[in-house]
Amino acid sequence: NLYYEDLVRANHLLGECDLIPAPAPFTHNQTSCKIKERTFTMKKTLKAVLAALLVVCLLLPLAAAAETKLKIAIPNDTTNEARALLLLQDQGYIKLKDGVGITATILDIVENPKNIEFSEVEAAQLPNLLPDVDYAVINSNYAISAGLNPTKDALALEGSSSAYANILAVKEGNENEPLVKALIAALSSKQVADYITEKYDGSVVSVVENPGDGYDADLDYTALAGQTISVAASPAPHAEILAVAKEILAAKDITLDIQEYSDYVIPNNVVEDGTVLANYFQHTPYLDDFNAENGTHIVSVLSVHVEPLGLYGGKQSTLDALK
Repeated sequence: NLYYEDLVRANHLLGECDLIPAPAPFTHNQTSCKIKERTFTMKKTLKAVLAALLVVCLLLPLAAAAETKLKIAIPNDTTNEARALLLLQDQGYIKLKDGVGITATILDIVENPKNIEFSEVEAAQLPNLLPDVDYAVINSNYAISAGLNPTKDALALEGSSSAYANILAVKEGNENEPLVKALIAALSSKQVADYITEKYDGSVVSVVENPGDGYDADLDYTALAGQTISVAASPAPHAEILAVAKEILAAKDITLDIQEYSDYVIPNNVVEDGTVLANYFQHTPYLDDFNAENGTHIVSVLSVHVEPLGLYGGKQSTLDALK
C-alpha cells in the first residue's frame, strides 16, 4: 500500500495511471471539484498524444518504402542505355514500349512494378558508383578494368548479339589502305580468337568467322616493313587484344602503336582528324549515333568481339531485392 498526506498528489497519480484506478476513500466532492479542470486538461493532452501517435504509425510505412526504393545506375549514352533497359526488361523488372529496341530510354518505360529509380551515368564511372547504388548495369570493358569478372560477378548477363559487336573503325576512305588491311588480318587471326576465349572465359566473345593466320595473302608486307599503325583503344579488353595483334605485325616489321583512352569521344575524334589511323572500342549502333550527332565520317571495317552487358550488385549482393 502507498500512503500520501497530499490529497491532490494522490488524485494526480490516479489520473496519470501511476496507480491502479480505484475509489479514493479520502476524496470528497469539494476536493474532486478542485481537480476537474486538471483532469480535463490531462484528457485533452492524452487525446493529442494518441492522435500524434496515429499519424506516426500511418507515415512510418511510407517512410520505410521511400528508404527501400531501389536505385539502379545505367550508362547515359544512347545505345548502351537502351541495352541496359533491354537487359532489365529481359529479366522481368521493367517493361518498355513495344518496338523501341536499341533506341529505348527511361522515358519508354511503361511498367516499373518495383518502382526502380534510375540514375544515368557516364559509362566509365559506373564501377565507381557501385557502393552508392543497389545495382549498376556495366559494360564488360569497364567491369574488367575495375577488377570485376563478368561471368562470375555479374548477377545477370546480356546475351551475345552481333548488333553490339565491338568493331575496328577507320575514317571513311581509308578502308582499303594496306596498313588497315594488315591490321584487319591480324585481328582476324586464330591467335586473337584463342586469346579472347582463354583470357576472358566468356565475358568477351570473339565473333570473327573462320579466323586465319594473321596475314593477308594479297598484301606486300615487304613494302609495309618499317611503318607504324596507330590505334586508339579502351584499356581493357581492347588494348589487351591489340597486344596480340601487335606481335603478329611485329613479325613483319610493322609497329602497332596502341594509344589508350578511357572515354567514348576522343577515340573517334582522333580518327576523324587523322591523328590516328583506326580505333577499337565501340559497337556499330554507338558509332552510327556518334556520326549523326557530330558530323563525323567513321566506318566499321571489322567486327571483332562482343562484350555482354552485365547487371552488378552494389548495396545488394543478390537479385532478391528485385523479386
